[in-house]
Amino acid sequence: MFAGPHPGPSLDQHIKGRKHQTLTNVRDTRKSQEEHSVFVSGIRPDTSQADLAEYFERFGTVTNIIMDKDKGVYAIVHFSETNSIRAALSCVEHKMKDLKLRVKPREKKEFKLIPKKKSDPQDLQQVLERLKPELCQMLSVNAQMQCVVERFQLGENEKKARSLLVQLLQEVFVEFFPDSQILPFGSSVNAFGIHSCDLDLFLDLENTKVFQAHAKSSTEQPGEGTSDDGRSEDSILSDIDLATATPAEVLELVAMILNRCVPSVHKVHVVSSARLPVVKFHHRELNMQGDITINNRLAVRNTRFLQLCSGMDDRLRPLIYTIRYWAKQKQLAGNPTGAGSLLNNYALTLLVIFFLQNCEPPVLPTVEQLKEIACEEEECVIEGWDCTFPSQPIAVPPSKNTQDLCTLLAGFFSFYAKFDFASNVISLREGRALPITDFLILNKEDNVMQEEQPPKPNNPRLKLGPLNLLDPFELTHNVAGNLNERSQRSFQKECQEAEKYCRSLQYQQKSTRGKSWGLVRLFTPHGEVTHAKPEQLTINIPFKLASLPEKLRNELHAAGDGFRLQWFQRVCAATEGVLKNVLQCHLVSSTDAISGKDSAVSAEEMETSASHALSTNDSTDSGESQSKTSPPGTIAIGAKRPLCSGSDDASPKGKKPRLAKKGKPEFSLWICVQKHMVWAGRRKVKRELIKDTDSRPEGSCVELESQVTARITEKEPQLKEPLEFKVHPQILGGTESTRTMLTFETSGDKGGAFQDFFHFLEVFLPKVVETLLEKEAGSD
Repeated sequence: MFAGPHPGPSLDQHIKGRKHQTLTNVRDTRKSQEEHSVFVSGIRPDTSQADLAEYFERFGTVTNIIMDKDKGVYAIVHFSETNSIRAALSCVEHKMKDLKLRVKPREKKEFKLIPKKKSDPQDLQQVLERLKPELCQMLSVNAQMQCVVERFQLGENEKKARSLLVQLLQEVFVEFFPDSQILPFGSSVNAFGIHSCDLDLFLDLENTKVFQAHAKSSTEQPGEGTSDDGRSEDSILSDIDLATATPAEVLELVAMILNRCVPSVHKVHVVSSARLPVVKFHHRELNMQGDITINNRLAVRNTRFLQLCSGMDDRLRPLIYTIRYWAKQKQLAGNPTGAGSLLNNYALTLLVIFFLQNCEPPVLPTVEQLKEIACEEEECVIEGWDCTFPSQPIAVPPSKNTQDLCTLLAGFFSFYAKFDFASNVISLREGRALPITDFLILNKEDNVMQEEQPPKPNNPRLKLGPLNLLDPFELTHNVAGNLNERSQRSFQKECQEAEKYCRSLQYQQKSTRGKSWGLVRLFTPHGEVTHAKPEQLTINIPFKLASLPEKLRNELHAAGDGFRLQWFQRVCAATEGVLKNVLQCHLVSSTDAISGKDSAVSAEEMETSASHALSTNDSTDSGESQSKTSPPGTIAIGAKRPLCSGSDDASPKGKKPRLAKKGKPEFSLWICVQKHMVWAGRRKVKRELIKDTDSRPEGSCVELESQVTARITEKEPQLKEPLEFKVHPQILGGTESTRTMLTFETSGDKGGAFQDFFHFLEVFLPKVVETLLEKEAGSD
């Protein structure tokens, strides 16, 4: 039985086996032939092998001669000794009869089918510069999009090279894992591959497990050498039980096989911390990254789904290639290390498909509609998920949509420029947006699964985020779950900018003066930084549904769309409590500073003003740009108080209420003064208070943290220049990614004390606020 990730002895035994030795001998023979050969040119089609053999025998024993069968203008001469090669190459001039021969070392050309230069994301602008003249000469945006496909798609040589590598890996792994299969998936085979894209592979060991179980239960005595089915007796399965081994243990073995048995493979390592553990490797000759997984059967099915979609409508490929390149140019997609907060290619592809499902009339059918079209033999269930769809595009009725590529591309940007990401979850299965409120309570995702859908083991919960995009089959997987608030806002903002551009003549018509137009201007980066200003100091307190007490979760769910405001009010109260009571800051609101009035704002007033802000945002024309002061979906507290019912300015009964006067909104903020270095030495003081060397995490106990601050203020002298700063709270987003953003402003920080205080608050403040929310819910 396999006891751990140390399969070395078994691997060594297998490598000594006859079957592996035969394969190794073949490879060694080929390599030896290359090292003992010279390339000869300058011959004629009527030159015979005997003539060449007679001439080159003067340098040493000739073992073989291979002639060019097509044109007869070159030959490869094999010698038995390497000294003969050196002698032939050292000869200054080769004359055979009336021919002057050219002799040089034999070149190794295996797998050199693509450039060796490694692709660099920073070269995108250079690619665009080379592509510009060609695109500008096109007569239409449709032609430009087709040109993008031709420039970026995998070439036939690249496909052939990848296919050869897959065959090589299949040949190697079947030695160790009988009946196993190496199945490519992802960009290399889903019809949307680009130059130098990674090679994603799935090592299917299901048949190997069956073989191993059958071998264990068999009572037959193993024969010597090779069994009747051709498998060698020195199989590595003698030391590993695939039925009980963990994925990490199997992948360690896969990594060792890659390192020791596959030519030109290096930089092999196991990433066991990934959502799906994987072995990564690099192929020298192809200059290509590769991934191997053993538990990713759904990805293979997803690839076949994308192949089907590509075959259903030929407009899909140009759209996806164009939008992918646009997204990379705008720095919205392409995580170089595999992890990051940008969109991945699969997510972008699904966004395009979802848009095409929602065109009028639809360009592509929903996954549910495809399931209904499929025949009984095409039914497919993987890991409990229904993955049924037709195997051939011809089975799907053609779309009645006749829009051209130019119109569809503009439609994509318009669709997502207006899309309400805050309130919806994108479902390709149903072809519609599902309300976010269905996902706010644990296990609530059962409402969006089909009734006939078999339950997923352990029923994992959907990870909600700023952009929620359901996998077409694995309905608890948010394909865009890695995005943060900034990435989602950037994507929507770029869609809004692109939508405006697509309405202009510069997009629709070719320039008569030779200027950039169409896709060229669309691909050109703005050169503007869309992120927050570097000098702006902000702390985000995220909405964490899972960490909230059950009672508070139920209250927020009952509030429906108003849950954001209710949560925001509680966070503001908790933040004020931390600054004032725990850290002993002197606080006044902006209203106090000006008029001396009480700074407290009632919950009713806050709700009314925030609701007014929401209704004002909703009534704004989507084509207009959002205010630079507040991002879309932003609520600012402290807006003008609503008119009371007895006011003379109140609207007459039956009339719509009068909107607030236009002008810069009056935001409420806290003006704070901190006189002590309450951030310095907290852990030491805390240890003294609890009389234990193991300090608790900051924010674990509000009372303890308050005592720590009190002890520091008692023992430590005051700052020579007290820290004066403002805190402005805002609520961002509208889903489980909702967060309260606290913006800090200071008039000056000569000694850097405020910067130290702010870095302390970045960690301390969110933790203590979360603790206060839990405490408040428990005391209700």
